[in-house]
Amino acid sequence: MAGRRRRTDHQLLLPAGSSTSTACLWALSCVLLLLLRASAHSDGGLLRVGLSKRGLDQHALQAAKVARQEDSLQHGRLRASSTGDDVPLVDYLNTQYYGVVGLGTPPQNFTVIFDTGSSNLWVPSSKCYFSIACYLHPRYKSAKSSTYKKDGETCKITYGSGSIAGFFSYDDVLVGDLTVKSQKFIETTRESSITFIIGKFDGILGLGYPDISVGKAPPIWQSMQEQNLLAEDVFSFWLNRNADAESGGELVFGGVDPDHFKGSHTYVPVSTKGYWQFNMGDLLIDGQSTGFCAKGCAAIVDSGTSLLGGPTTIIAQVNEAIGAAGIISQECKEVVSQYGEMILELLIAQTDPERVCSQVGLCLFDGAQSVSKGIESVVGKENLGSDVMCSACEMAVVWIENQLRENKTKELILQYANQLCERLPSPSGESTVSCEDISTMPNLAFTIANKTFTLTPEQYIVKLEQGGQTVCISGFMAYDVPPPRGPLWILGDVFMGAYHTVFDFGNDRIGFAESA
Repeated sequence: MAGRRRRTDHQLLLPAGSSTSTACLWALSCVLLLLLRASAHSDGGLLRVGLSKRGLDQHALQAAKVARQEDSLQHGRLRASSTGDDVPLVDYLNTQYYGVVGLGTPPQNFTVIFDTGSSNLWVPSSKCYFSIACYLHPRYKSAKSSTYKKDGETCKITYGSGSIAGFFSYDDVLVGDLTVKSQKFIETTRESSITFIIGKFDGILGLGYPDISVGKAPPIWQSMQEQNLLAEDVFSFWLNRNADAESGGELVFGGVDPDHFKGSHTYVPVSTKGYWQFNMGDLLIDGQSTGFCAKGCAAIVDSGTSLLGGPTTIIAQVNEAIGAAGIISQECKEVVSQYGEMILELLIAQTDPERVCSQVGLCLFDGAQSVSKGIESVVGKENLGSDVMCSACEMAVVWIENQLRENKTKELILQYANQLCERLPSPSGESTVSCEDISTMPNLAFTIANKTFTLTPEQYIVKLEQGGQTVCISGFMAYDVPPPRGPLWILGDVFMGAYHTVFDFGNDRIGFAESA
Protein backbone atom coordinates (compact mmCIF):
# COMPACT_ATOMS: atom_id res chain seq x y z
CA MET A 1 0.00 0.00 0.00
CA ALA A 2 1.45 3.32 -1.00
CA GLY A 3 2.10 5.52 2.00
CA ARG A 4 0.54 8.95 2.14
CA ARG A 5 1.62 11.64 4.54
CA ARG A 6 -0.56 14.48 5.73
CA ARG A 7 0.29 17.39 7.92
CA THR A 8 -1.65 17.86 11.10
CA ASP A 9 -2.99 21.40 11.20
CA HIS A 10 -5.24 20.88 14.19
CA GLN A 11 -3.62 20.68 17.59
CA LEU A 12 -4.84 20.62 21.17
CA LEU A 13 -6.11 24.05 22.12
CA LEU A 14 -4.48 24.18 25.48
CA PRO A 15 -1.35 26.10 26.46
CA ALA A 16 1.99 24.36 26.46
CA GLY A 17 4.48 25.02 29.22
CA SER A 18 2.58 27.83 30.86
CA SER A 19 4.92 30.35 32.41
CA THR A 20 2.38 32.10 34.60
CA SER A 21 2.49 31.67 38.34
CA THR A 22 -1.27 31.44 38.54
CA ALA A 23 -2.22 27.80 38.86
CA CYS A 24 -5.65 28.58 37.47
CA LEU A 25 -4.24 29.31 34.04
CA TRP A 26 -2.83 25.89 33.41
CA ALA A 27 -5.84 24.34 35.12
CA LEU A 28 -8.12 25.88 32.53
CA SER A 29 -8.88 22.74 30.59
CA CYS A 30 -9.90 20.93 33.75
CA VAL A 31 -12.47 23.47 34.89
CA LEU A 32 -14.84 22.23 32.22
CA LEU A 33 -14.21 18.53 32.73
CA LEU A 34 -17.43 16.62 32.41
CA LEU A 35 -17.94 13.00 33.35
CA LEU A 36 -20.38 10.95 31.36
CA ARG A 37 -22.44 8.85 33.71
CA ALA A 38 -22.58 5.15 32.99
CA SER A 39 -26.36 5.38 32.91
CA ALA A 40 -27.65 5.77 29.36
CA HIS A 41 -30.78 4.65 27.62
CA SER A 42 -32.21 4.38 24.15
CA ASP A 43 -35.73 5.05 23.01
CA GLY A 44 -37.18 5.00 19.53
CA GLY A 45 -33.77 4.62 17.89
CA LEU A 46 -32.23 7.35 20.06
CA LEU A 47 -29.36 6.57 22.38
CA ARG A 48 -29.07 9.16 25.15
CA VAL A 49 -25.90 9.51 27.19
CA GLY A 50 -26.23 11.82 30.19
CA LEU A 51 -23.39 14.17 31.06
CA SER A 52 -22.62 15.12 34.63
CA LYS A 53 -20.22 17.62 36.15
CA ARG A 54 -16.82 16.49 37.29
CA GLY A 55 -15.08 18.29 40.12
CA LEU A 56 -11.46 19.35 40.06
CA ASP A 57 -8.76 17.38 41.83
CA GLN A 58 -5.01 17.64 42.07
CA HIS A 59 -4.38 14.68 39.76
CA ALA A 60 -6.51 16.21 37.01
CA LEU A 61 -4.75 19.53 37.34
CA GLN A 62 -1.34 17.90 37.21
CA ALA A 63 -2.34 15.91 34.13
CA ALA A 64 -3.33 19.11 32.38
CA LYS A 65 -0.07 20.79 33.28
CA VAL A 66 2.06 17.87 32.14
CA ALA A 67 0.22 17.63 28.84
CA ARG A 68 0.82 21.29 28.13
CA GLN A 69 4.52 20.91 28.87
CA GLU A 70 4.72 18.09 26.35
CA ASP A 71 2.75 19.48 23.43
CA SER A 72 3.52 22.93 22.03
CA LEU A 73 0.51 24.78 20.68
CA GLN A 74 2.47 26.54 17.99
CA HIS A 75 5.14 24.01 17.02
CA GLY A 76 3.70 20.64 18.01
CA ARG A 77 3.43 17.88 15.47
CA LEU A 78 1.25 14.81 15.60
CA ARG A 79 1.71 11.73 13.48
CA ALA A 80 -0.19 8.50 13.31
CA SER A 81 0.72 5.51 11.21
CA SER A 82 -0.76 2.14 10.49
CA THR A 83 1.39 -0.25 8.52
CA GLY A 84 2.79 2.45 6.28
CA ASP A 85 -0.45 4.38 5.82
CA ASP A 86 0.23 7.68 7.57
CA VAL A 87 -2.73 9.77 8.70
CA PRO A 88 -3.01 12.68 11.15
CA LEU A 89 -4.71 12.46 14.52
CA VAL A 90 -5.47 15.12 17.08
CA ASP A 91 -3.92 15.25 20.52
CA TYR A 92 -6.79 14.93 22.98
CA LEU A 93 -5.00 14.18 26.21
CA ASN A 94 -7.00 16.78 28.13
CA THR A 95 -10.45 16.39 26.61
CA GLN A 96 -13.54 17.06 28.64
CA TYR A 97 -15.89 14.21 27.89
CA TYR A 98 -15.62 10.94 29.70
CA GLY A 99 -18.00 8.02 29.36
CA VAL A 100 -18.18 4.39 30.32
CA VAL A 101 -18.38 1.91 27.46
CA GLY A 102 -18.22 -1.87 27.57
CA LEU A 103 -15.92 -3.93 25.37
CA GLY A 104 -16.50 -7.62 24.78
CA THR A 105 -18.91 -10.26 26.07
CA PRO A 106 -19.42 -10.00 28.97
CA PRO A 107 -18.62 -6.25 28.83
CA GLN A 108 -15.34 -4.98 30.24
CA ASN A 109 -15.86 -1.35 31.25
CA PHE A 110 -13.57 1.50 30.23
CA THR A 111 -13.75 5.25 30.74
CA VAL A 112 -13.23 6.88 27.35
CA ILE A 113 -13.22 10.37 25.92
CA PHE A 114 -16.02 11.21 23.48
CA ASP A 115 -14.15 13.26 20.91
CA THR A 116 -15.33 14.76 17.60
CA GLY A 117 -11.72 15.59 16.67
CA SER A 118 -10.45 12.03 16.22
CA SER A 119 -11.94 8.83 14.85
CA ASN A 120 -10.42 5.78 16.56
CA LEU A 121 -11.44 3.85 19.64
CA TRP A 122 -8.54 2.67 21.80
CA VAL A 123 -8.10 1.21 25.29
CA PRO A 124 -5.18 -0.36 27.19
CA SER A 125 -4.47 -4.02 26.43
CA SER A 126 -3.73 -6.86 28.82
CA LYS A 127 -0.63 -7.35 26.66
CA CYS A 128 0.70 -3.97 27.76
CA TYR A 129 3.60 -5.04 30.00
CA PHE A 130 6.13 -2.22 29.96
CA SER A 131 4.08 0.95 30.54
CA ILE A 132 3.15 2.10 34.03
CA ALA A 133 -0.01 3.77 32.68
CA CYS A 134 -1.44 0.41 31.67
CA TYR A 135 -1.13 -0.91 35.21
CA LEU A 136 -3.01 2.11 36.57
CA HIS A 137 -6.02 1.65 34.28
CA PRO A 138 -8.31 -1.25 33.35
CA ARG A 139 -6.87 -3.43 30.60
CA TYR A 140 -8.83 -5.22 27.91
CA LYS A 141 -8.53 -9.02 28.15
CA SER A 142 -9.45 -10.62 24.85
CA ALA A 143 -9.37 -14.13 26.35
CA LYS A 144 -12.33 -13.24 28.56
CA SER A 145 -14.56 -12.15 25.66
CA SER A 146 -16.57 -14.65 23.65
CA THR A 147 -17.06 -12.11 20.82
CA TYR A 148 -13.40 -11.18 20.37
CA LYS A 149 -11.91 -11.47 16.87
CA LYS A 150 -8.22 -11.17 16.11
CA ASP A 151 -6.80 -8.62 13.70
CA GLY A 152 -3.20 -7.97 14.75
CA GLU A 153 -2.35 -5.01 12.48
CA THR A 154 0.02 -2.78 14.41
CA CYS A 155 -0.15 0.98 14.74
CA LYS A 156 1.53 3.84 16.53
CA ILE A 157 0.30 7.30 17.50
CA THR A 158 2.84 9.95 18.49
CA TYR A 159 1.78 12.87 20.68
CA GLY A 160 4.67 15.29 21.10
CA SER A 161 7.13 13.55 23.44
CA GLY A 162 4.71 10.75 24.30
CA SER A 163 3.25 7.99 22.20
CA ILE A 164 0.81 5.12 22.06
CA ALA A 165 1.54 1.87 20.27
CA GLY A 166 -0.63 -1.17 19.87
CA PHE A 167 -2.59 -3.40 17.52
CA PHE A 168 -6.09 -3.72 16.18
CA SER A 169 -8.76 -6.13 17.37
CA TYR A 170 -12.50 -6.62 16.85
CA ASP A 171 -15.13 -6.92 19.55
CA ASP A 172 -18.61 -5.79 20.50
CA VAL A 173 -18.92 -2.34 22.08
CA LEU A 174 -21.69 -1.54 24.52
CA VAL A 175 -22.72 2.15 24.64
CA GLY A 176 -25.56 2.54 27.10
CA ASP A 177 -27.83 -0.36 26.20
CA LEU A 178 -26.90 -0.33 22.51
CA THR A 179 -24.44 -2.98 21.27
CA VAL A 180 -22.24 -2.28 18.26
CA LYS A 181 -21.13 -5.60 16.80
CA SER A 182 -17.54 -6.39 15.87
CA GLN A 183 -16.10 -2.88 16.19
CA LYS A 184 -12.49 -2.46 15.09
CA PHE A 185 -10.46 -0.81 17.85
CA ILE A 186 -6.89 -0.45 19.12
CA GLU A 187 -5.43 -2.37 22.03
CA THR A 188 -2.54 -0.24 23.27
CA THR A 189 0.59 -2.08 24.35
CA ARG A 190 2.73 0.95 25.10
CA GLU A 191 1.82 4.32 26.57
CA SER A 192 5.04 6.25 27.01
CA SER A 193 3.71 9.56 28.32
CA ILE A 194 3.30 10.56 31.97
CA THR A 195 0.01 12.12 30.90
CA PHE A 196 -1.49 8.65 30.53
CA ILE A 197 -0.27 7.75 33.98
CA ILE A 198 -1.97 10.69 35.66
CA GLY A 199 -4.95 11.01 33.31
CA LYS A 200 -8.40 10.02 34.48
CA PHE A 201 -9.44 8.42 31.20
CA ASP A 202 -8.58 4.92 30.00
CA GLY A 203 -8.95 5.55 26.28
CA ILE A 204 -10.56 7.60 23.53
CA LEU A 205 -13.73 7.10 21.50
CA GLY A 206 -13.42 9.19 18.35
CA LEU A 207 -16.43 10.73 16.61
CA GLY A 208 -14.67 12.28 13.62
CA TYR A 209 -14.85 11.12 10.02
CA PRO A 210 -13.26 7.83 8.89
CA ASP A 211 -10.89 9.84 6.68
CA ILE A 212 -8.60 10.52 9.66
CA SER A 213 -8.97 7.09 11.23
CA VAL A 214 -5.81 5.05 11.75
CA GLY A 215 -6.01 1.70 10.02
CA LYS A 216 -9.27 2.66 8.31
CA ALA A 217 -11.19 1.58 11.40
CA PRO A 218 -14.75 2.93 11.18
CA PRO A 219 -15.77 5.44 13.84
CA ILE A 220 -18.45 4.16 16.19
CA TRP A 221 -21.20 6.21 14.51
CA GLN A 222 -20.41 4.67 11.13
CA SER A 223 -20.73 1.19 12.63
CA MET A 224 -24.04 2.19 14.21
CA GLN A 225 -25.20 3.44 10.81
CA GLU A 226 -24.16 0.29 8.96
CA GLN A 227 -25.85 -1.90 11.56
CA ASN A 228 -29.11 0.10 11.36
CA LEU A 229 -29.04 0.96 15.04
CA LEU A 230 -30.05 4.62 14.71
CA ALA A 231 -33.33 6.36 13.89
CA GLU A 232 -31.39 9.09 12.04
CA ASP A 233 -27.80 9.33 10.87
CA VAL A 234 -26.89 12.04 13.37
CA PHE A 235 -25.55 12.56 16.86
CA SER A 236 -25.93 15.72 18.90
CA PHE A 237 -24.35 17.45 21.89
CA TRP A 238 -26.04 19.59 24.52
CA LEU A 239 -23.64 21.05 27.10
CA ASN A 240 -25.17 22.52 30.23
CA ARG A 241 -23.12 25.58 31.18
CA ASN A 242 -24.99 26.12 34.44
CA ALA A 243 -22.24 25.60 37.00
CA ASP A 244 -24.76 24.79 39.72
CA ALA A 245 -26.61 22.13 37.72
CA GLU A 246 -26.02 18.47 38.48
CA SER A 247 -26.31 17.43 34.85
CA GLY A 248 -23.51 18.51 32.54
CA GLY A 249 -25.53 17.89 29.40
CA GLU A 250 -26.40 15.07 27.04
CA LEU A 251 -24.98 13.26 24.02
CA VAL A 252 -27.67 11.75 21.80
CA PHE A 253 -27.01 9.17 19.07
CA GLY A 254 -29.66 8.92 16.37
CA GLY A 255 -31.40 12.27 16.79
CA VAL A 256 -31.85 15.39 18.89
CA ASP A 257 -33.70 16.24 22.08
CA PRO A 258 -36.05 19.21 21.39
CA ASP A 259 -35.93 20.16 25.08
CA HIS A 260 -32.29 21.15 24.69
CA PHE A 261 -32.53 23.87 22.03
CA LYS A 262 -34.65 26.82 20.98
CA GLY A 263 -36.02 27.47 17.50
CA SER A 264 -34.52 25.56 14.60
CA HIS A 265 -31.00 24.60 13.65
CA THR A 266 -28.94 26.49 11.09
CA TYR A 267 -27.05 23.98 8.97
CA VAL A 268 -23.77 24.41 7.17
CA PRO A 269 -22.17 21.79 4.90
CA VAL A 270 -18.97 20.03 5.89
CA SER A 271 -16.27 21.51 3.66
CA THR A 272 -13.47 19.06 4.37
CA LYS A 273 -14.10 15.60 5.73
CA GLY A 274 -11.85 14.31 8.47
CA TYR A 275 -12.54 16.80 11.20
CA TRP A 276 -15.99 18.40 11.32
CA GLN A 277 -14.82 21.37 9.26
CA PHE A 278 -16.89 24.05 7.54
CA ASN A 279 -16.54 27.50 6.01
CA MET A 280 -17.24 30.27 8.50
CA GLY A 281 -17.53 34.00 8.14
CA ASP A 282 -16.21 36.82 10.30
CA LEU A 283 -15.80 37.38 14.02
CA LEU A 284 -17.60 40.53 15.11
CA ILE A 285 -16.87 42.65 18.17
CA ASP A 286 -19.98 44.60 19.11
CA GLY A 287 -21.18 44.11 15.56
CA GLN A 288 -17.96 45.39 13.98
CA SER A 289 -15.76 43.25 11.74
CA THR A 290 -12.30 42.29 12.97
CA GLY A 291 -11.14 42.22 9.34
CA PHE A 292 -8.96 39.15 9.19
CA CYS A 293 -11.82 36.73 8.41
CA ALA A 294 -13.98 39.25 6.57
CA LYS A 295 -13.69 37.10 3.44
CA GLY A 296 -14.22 33.91 5.44
CA CYS A 297 -12.17 31.42 7.43
CA ALA A 298 -12.31 27.69 7.97
CA ALA A 299 -13.63 26.36 11.28
CA ILE A 300 -13.72 23.05 13.11
CA VAL A 301 -16.36 22.07 15.66
CA ASP A 302 -14.56 20.16 18.37
CA SER A 303 -16.02 18.57 21.49
CA GLY A 304 -12.46 17.85 22.60
CA THR A 305 -11.45 21.48 23.12
CA SER A 306 -12.50 23.57 26.08
CA LEU A 307 -12.10 26.99 24.50
CA LEU A 308 -12.27 28.89 21.23
CA GLY A 309 -9.07 28.99 19.22
CA GLY A 310 -8.45 31.53 16.49
CA PRO A 311 -5.81 33.58 14.64
CA THR A 312 -3.56 35.66 16.88
CA THR A 313 -4.43 38.74 14.83
CA ILE A 314 -8.07 38.51 15.91
CA ILE A 315 -7.40 37.28 19.45
CA ALA A 316 -5.33 40.42 20.08
CA GLN A 317 -8.33 42.54 19.02
CA VAL A 318 -10.62 40.49 21.28
CA ASN A 319 -8.20 40.97 24.17
CA GLU A 320 -8.16 44.72 23.60
CA ALA A 321 -11.96 44.86 23.53
CA ILE A 322 -12.44 42.87 26.73
CA GLY A 323 -9.41 44.22 28.60
CA ALA A 324 -7.55 40.92 28.69
CA ALA A 325 -3.95 41.01 29.86
CA GLY A 326 -1.44 39.19 27.69
CA ILE A 327 2.23 40.03 27.16
CA ILE A 328 4.00 42.98 25.54
CA SER A 329 5.52 41.92 22.25
CA GLN A 330 8.54 44.13 21.65
CA GLU A 331 8.78 42.96 18.06
CA CYS A 332 5.21 44.04 17.37
CA LYS A 333 5.71 47.44 19.04
CA GLU A 334 8.93 47.92 17.08
CA VAL A 335 7.11 47.32 13.80
CA VAL A 336 4.38 49.83 14.70
CA SER A 337 6.94 52.38 15.85
CA GLN A 338 9.28 52.16 12.87
CA TYR A 339 6.95 51.16 10.05
CA GLY A 340 3.47 52.17 11.23
CA GLU A 341 3.30 55.45 9.30
CA MET A 342 4.68 53.82 6.15
CA ILE A 343 2.09 51.03 6.40
CA LEU A 344 -0.63 53.62 6.88
CA GLU A 345 0.49 55.65 3.85
CA LEU A 346 0.65 52.56 1.61
CA LEU A 347 -2.87 51.52 2.63
CA ILE A 348 -4.17 55.04 1.99
CA ALA A 349 -2.55 54.83 -1.46
CA GLN A 350 -4.68 51.72 -2.13
CA THR A 351 -1.75 49.32 -2.03
CA ASP A 352 -2.85 45.69 -1.90
CA PRO A 353 -2.74 44.87 1.85
CA GLU A 354 -1.05 41.55 1.06
CA ARG A 355 1.86 43.43 -0.53
CA VAL A 356 2.35 46.13 2.08
CA CYS A 357 4.79 44.22 4.30
CA SER A 358 6.92 43.20 1.35
CA GLN A 359 7.10 46.81 0.18
CA VAL A 360 8.32 48.00 3.58
CA GLY A 361 10.94 45.25 3.47
CA LEU A 362 9.67 43.01 6.28
CA CYS A 363 8.32 40.16 4.16
CA LEU A 364 9.72 38.53 1.05
CA PHE A 365 7.87 39.04 -2.22
CA ASP A 366 8.58 37.39 -5.56
CA GLY A 367 6.74 39.92 -7.71
CA ALA A 368 3.52 37.94 -7.95
CA GLN A 369 2.61 36.77 -4.51
CA SER A 370 3.79 36.92 -0.93
CA VAL A 371 6.25 34.23 0.04
CA SER A 372 5.06 34.47 3.61
CA LYS A 373 3.19 31.34 4.72
CA GLY A 374 0.48 33.45 6.29
CA ILE A 375 0.25 35.25 9.58
CA GLU A 376 2.03 33.21 12.19
CA SER A 377 1.94 33.95 15.87
CA VAL A 378 4.83 36.04 17.17
CA VAL A 379 4.07 34.70 20.62
CA GLY A 380 6.58 32.30 22.07
CA LYS A 381 9.06 32.67 19.22
CA GLU A 382 12.63 32.14 20.37
CA ASN A 383 14.29 33.49 17.24
CA LEU A 384 13.58 37.15 16.74
CA GLY A 385 14.30 37.01 13.04
CA SER A 386 12.63 38.20 9.89
CA ASP A 387 9.73 35.75 10.20
CA VAL A 388 8.67 37.32 13.48
CA MET A 389 8.89 40.85 12.09
CA CYS A 390 6.97 39.78 8.99
CA SER A 391 4.23 38.22 11.10
CA ALA A 392 4.00 41.32 13.29
CA CYS A 393 3.77 43.50 10.18
CA GLU A 394 0.99 41.41 8.68
CA MET A 395 -1.01 41.70 11.89
CA ALA A 396 -0.43 45.46 12.01
CA VAL A 397 -1.73 45.78 8.44
CA VAL A 398 -5.02 44.14 9.41
CA TRP A 399 -5.41 46.36 12.48
CA ILE A 400 -4.53 49.60 10.67
CA GLU A 401 -6.75 48.76 7.70
CA ASN A 402 -9.68 48.19 10.06
CA GLN A 403 -9.14 51.57 11.71
CA LEU A 404 -8.90 53.31 8.35
CA ARG A 405 -12.39 52.08 7.51
CA GLU A 406 -13.61 53.95 10.57
CA ASN A 407 -11.90 57.18 9.43
CA LYS A 408 -9.72 57.43 12.51
CA THR A 409 -6.84 59.93 12.62
CA LYS A 410 -3.26 58.80 12.08
CA GLU A 411 -2.42 59.30 15.74
CA LEU A 412 -5.39 57.24 16.94
CA ILE A 413 -4.72 54.48 14.42
CA LEU A 414 -1.09 54.04 15.43
CA GLN A 415 -2.00 54.31 19.09
CA TYR A 416 -4.58 51.54 18.65
CA ALA A 417 -2.08 49.28 16.84
CA ASN A 418 0.43 49.83 19.62
CA GLN A 419 -2.20 48.90 22.22
CA LEU A 420 -3.00 45.69 20.35
CA CYS A 421 0.68 44.76 20.50
CA GLU A 422 0.33 44.84 24.26
CA ARG A 423 -2.73 42.61 24.06
CA LEU A 424 -1.06 39.74 22.26
CA PRO A 425 -1.71 36.52 24.18
CA SER A 426 0.88 35.14 26.56
CA PRO A 427 3.33 32.50 25.28
CA SER A 428 0.97 29.73 26.38
CA GLY A 429 -2.03 31.41 24.81
CA GLU A 430 -4.24 32.25 27.75
CA SER A 431 -5.39 35.69 28.92
CA THR A 432 -6.95 36.84 32.16
CA VAL A 433 -9.66 39.47 32.61
CA SER A 434 -11.16 41.36 35.52
CA CYS A 435 -14.20 39.50 36.84
CA GLU A 436 -15.70 42.82 37.91
CA ASP A 437 -15.71 44.08 34.32
CA ILE A 438 -17.67 41.22 32.74
CA SER A 439 -20.92 43.19 32.66
CA THR A 440 -19.25 45.95 30.61
CA MET A 441 -17.61 43.69 28.04
CA PRO A 442 -18.94 43.62 24.46
CA ASN A 443 -20.82 40.79 22.80
CA LEU A 444 -18.77 38.76 20.36
CA ALA A 445 -20.32 36.97 17.40
CA PHE A 446 -19.48 34.51 14.63
CA THR A 447 -21.18 34.66 11.25
CA ILE A 448 -22.17 31.20 10.05
CA ALA A 449 -24.31 30.59 6.97
CA ASN A 450 -25.03 34.34 6.83
CA LYS A 451 -26.46 34.27 10.35
CA THR A 452 -25.02 35.77 13.50
CA PHE A 453 -24.22 33.55 16.48
CA THR A 454 -23.66 35.77 19.47
CA LEU A 455 -21.65 35.01 22.58
CA THR A 456 -22.25 37.19 25.62
CA PRO A 457 -19.46 37.93 28.12
CA GLU A 458 -21.07 35.47 30.53
CA GLN A 459 -20.73 32.80 27.85
CA TYR A 460 -17.17 33.45 26.66
CA ILE A 461 -15.55 34.17 30.03
CA VAL A 462 -14.58 31.16 32.15
CA LYS A 463 -14.58 31.54 35.92
CA LEU A 464 -12.18 29.51 38.04
CA GLU A 465 -12.41 29.11 41.78
CA GLN A 466 -8.98 28.75 43.34
CA GLY A 467 -8.04 29.18 46.98
CA GLY A 468 -11.28 30.94 47.79
CA GLN A 469 -10.76 33.46 44.99
CA THR A 470 -12.34 33.71 41.55
CA VAL A 471 -10.09 34.09 38.53
CA CYS A 472 -11.64 34.91 35.16
CA ILE A 473 -10.12 33.63 31.92
CA SER A 474 -10.92 34.66 28.38
CA GLY A 475 -12.51 31.82 26.42
CA PHE A 476 -10.44 32.81 23.37
CA MET A 477 -7.03 31.30 22.70
CA ALA A 478 -4.51 32.19 20.01
CA TYR A 479 -4.14 29.44 17.40
CA ASP A 480 -2.53 29.99 14.03
CA VAL A 481 -2.81 27.66 11.03
CA PRO A 482 -1.19 28.86 7.80
CA PRO A 483 -2.84 28.63 4.36
CA PRO A 484 -4.05 26.65 2.55
CA ARG A 485 -5.71 24.95 5.52
CA GLY A 486 -5.91 28.11 7.57
CA PRO A 487 -6.76 30.62 8.82
CA LEU A 488 -8.71 28.28 11.07
CA TRP A 489 -11.05 28.60 14.03
CA ILE A 490 -11.63 25.83 16.56
CA LEU A 491 -15.11 26.06 18.07
CA GLY A 492 -14.87 24.15 21.31
CA ASP A 493 -17.02 23.88 24.42
CA VAL A 494 -17.40 27.63 24.90
CA PHE A 495 -19.31 27.74 21.61
CA MET A 496 -20.97 24.34 21.88
CA GLY A 497 -22.25 25.27 25.32
CA ALA A 498 -24.07 28.27 23.89
CA TYR A 499 -25.30 26.43 20.80
CA HIS A 500 -26.74 22.93 20.66
CA THR A 501 -24.77 21.14 17.95
CA VAL A 502 -25.92 18.44 15.54
CA PHE A 503 -23.36 16.34 13.68
CA ASP A 504 -25.33 15.09 10.67
CA PHE A 505 -23.13 12.46 9.04
CA GLY A 506 -26.00 11.30 6.84
CA ASN A 507 -26.01 14.63 5.00
CA ASP A 508 -22.45 15.78 5.81
CA ARG A 509 -23.54 18.93 7.59
CA ILE A 510 -23.38 20.57 11.02
CA GLY A 511 -26.32 22.30 12.70
CA PHE A 512 -26.40 24.97 15.41
CA ALA A 513 -29.33 26.20 17.51
CA GLU A 514 -29.48 28.22 20.70
CA SER A 515 -29.17 25.93 23.70
CA ALA A 516 -32.12 25.69 26.06
